[in-house]
Amino acid sequence: MSVREELENLEREHLSPFAALSSETAGRDKEEEECDIRTCYQRDRDRIIHSKAFRRLKHKTQVFLAPAGDHYRTRLTHTLEVSQIARTISKALRLNEDLTEAIALGHDLGHTPFGHAGEAALNSICEDGFTHFRQGIRVVEILEKKGRGLNLTKEVRDGILNHRTSGNPSTLEGKVVRLSDKIAYINHDIDDAIRGRILKEEDLPEEYISVLGNSKNMRLNTIIHDIIENSTGKPDIVMSENIADAMRGLREYMFKNVYSNPIAKGQEDKAKNMLKFLYGYYNDNVDELPEEYRLLISDNQKTGRVVCDYIAGMSDQYSVEKFRELFIPAFWKLD
Repeated sequence: MSVREELENLEREHLSPFAALSSETAGRDKEEEECDIRTCYQRDRDRIIHSKAFRRLKHKTQVFLAPAGDHYRTRLTHTLEVSQIARTISKALRLNEDLTEAIALGHDLGHTPFGHAGEAALNSICEDGFTHFRQGIRVVEILEKKGRGLNLTKEVRDGILNHRTSGNPSTLEGKVVRLSDKIAYINHDIDDAIRGRILKEEDLPEEYISVLGNSKNMRLNTIIHDIIENSTGKPDIVMSENIADAMRGLREYMFKNVYSNPIAKGQEDKAKNMLKFLYGYYNDNVDELPEEYRLLISDNQKTGRVVCDYIAGMSDQYSVEKFRELFIPAFWKLD
């Protein structure tokens, strides 16, 4: 018996009856020989971690555009915090931690440079629209490995696609990630907003803080315990009504007071215009796209869609460098 088969047996013996078992996966679009050491979800996790799109997350905006400081969250550190919270909940509920981790690590692979500002810019100009969760599926199915994709299992792709607020993941592991994403960003965005002097802890509405706690650690502890207590032995991931209402209220407060704050968002219009300029340029000069993107166009992918793929994959810094290279005149001097 291989190591993988032993792990699959352990899952059958010890995981919740509501967990997604590796041995019962709906599979991949392209059949592959099984690994003798890792389960299918472990392989998916590893493929995501080793992908180029995952590495680029370290230079993509979370909330603050181009913050002057090393301690503000990036899209990568957000992803790691989501993974940690989701794995804690899944382990406590005896769900499949490997599947949870794979979904969590892959959930934001489709994000653009400059966060939701970049997403809004591409959505306004792409022929078929643009959303980061659908782009995440393009990344793992098409864009990685020069058009071959990562060939992930259907459960992981379902979790990536449905991590948004209106999503409905087909597995409890996906539901855990969907909720953990919000838990993570609400709390770490408060932390970053305090660091950026946009608000103080005492500014947070008492009606929500009295329920959740008056520090990041207390709020995380309260919410995570509530989910575990209310979801144990159930075929769903749920929260108590008062905790859910308080978290929802705090999220709404953040949208009003932080996510639209001019300090955090003061550079958004510049970022949006820059990405639109880049889109227009490459749409008119497709021969200047990297080869892997030109091959997609020759393979009957829409030109505008592929240009969006290229821009969406850029890091914040790379998009600025390309804009400077293409649109800012270079000064010269004699030696």
